[in-house]
Amino acid sequence: MIDIPLVDLRAQHEQVADEVADGWAEVLKNTSFVGGRQVGEFEAEFAAYQEVPHCVAVGNGTDAIELALRALDVGPGDECVLPANTFIATAGAVARTGATPVLVDCVAETGLIDVSLVAEAVTPRTKALLPVHLYGQAAPVEELRSFGVPIVEDAAQAQGARRHGVAVGGLGDIAATSFYPGKNLGAYGDGGAVLTTSAELASAVRLLREHGSPRKYEHSVVGFNSRLDTLQAVVLSAKLRRLEGWNELRRAAADRYSALLADVPGVALPVVLEGNVPVWHLYVVRVPSRDRVLASLHEAGIGAGIHYPTPVHLTGAYVHLGHAPGDFPVSEAVAGEIVSLPLFPEITVAQQERVVAALAEAVR
Repeated sequence: MIDIPLVDLRAQHEQVADEVADGWAEVLKNTSFVGGRQVGEFEAEFAAYQEVPHCVAVGNGTDAIELALRALDVGPGDECVLPANTFIATAGAVARTGATPVLVDCVAETGLIDVSLVAEAVTPRTKALLPVHLYGQAAPVEELRSFGVPIVEDAAQAQGARRHGVAVGGLGDIAATSFYPGKNLGAYGDGGAVLTTSAELASAVRLLREHGSPRKYEHSVVGFNSRLDTLQAVVLSAKLRRLEGWNELRRAAADRYSALLADVPGVALPVVLEGNVPVWHLYVVRVPSRDRVLASLHEAGIGAGIHYPTPVHLTGAYVHLGHAPGDFPVSEAVAGEIVSLPLFPEITVAQQERVVAALAEAVR
């Protein structure tokens, strides 16, 4: 039985339960289930938190990436460069526009996109670059500027993270994030948002999320139905007021893990890229014989996980890209060694000590 979960959503809910109940009662009373006042209020609050002028709330994180790409006119015949080491949604959003995902390898120490390989992937058909802010730290977006291609940040795991003092969401041209329940800022269901400094791009996303409709029963473009529910906006606003404190607790927990694991042989610790202030969505280590170690942790009641076990090019969905095992050796090696340890703001010292003891025993 798992008694130290990977993520403890129950503990987080207890902190906001009363505020959420009051907010939901107001929504239920007014029956403003779609497009209620609270959605606009959350968009303004989240934009201010991420230090960008525009936030457009949408149905989920995958939609957020797709709509950001479509706002840049990405479509059939275009190419978008992204890391092979990412959740499948990054590639999926590109494919849904009709464009082709073009993969590059990652850096072993951080798991982030290897910028040195991007030049080989960029062609005249490249319409966007999609760096992924993995595990809670930002990719080196500034190093991608020289290509002169629009940059779409996949910021689903990095709400509140910074790079060289700039909050994610404002590093590229446009950014997408997810409010899936397990995220640092999670809803009670699906949700997502697009962030940008461009009023033009924000307007394009707003149009696309509402059936291409600037006003009721007018449809100037082919659009989608991807809106954040009012009930979820209430949850997100309540959690957003606590997010900075929760992220600080995550940093403290990550520092504690690093100290406790410093002398454990066989465990490679995560590396923070210079200039980054991460928010530690995940604390990911690398170990030999990963599957055996993971099974041992589960037997000890430790809810460890893998993010992610299969690089994009080795999934059945993307065999048509024509890649084979060995094409992205770092991503493949990382995928076979990574373990995500339990990490959430409320994790206790005793819980972390138990996780470390179990991990040390499993590796030994």
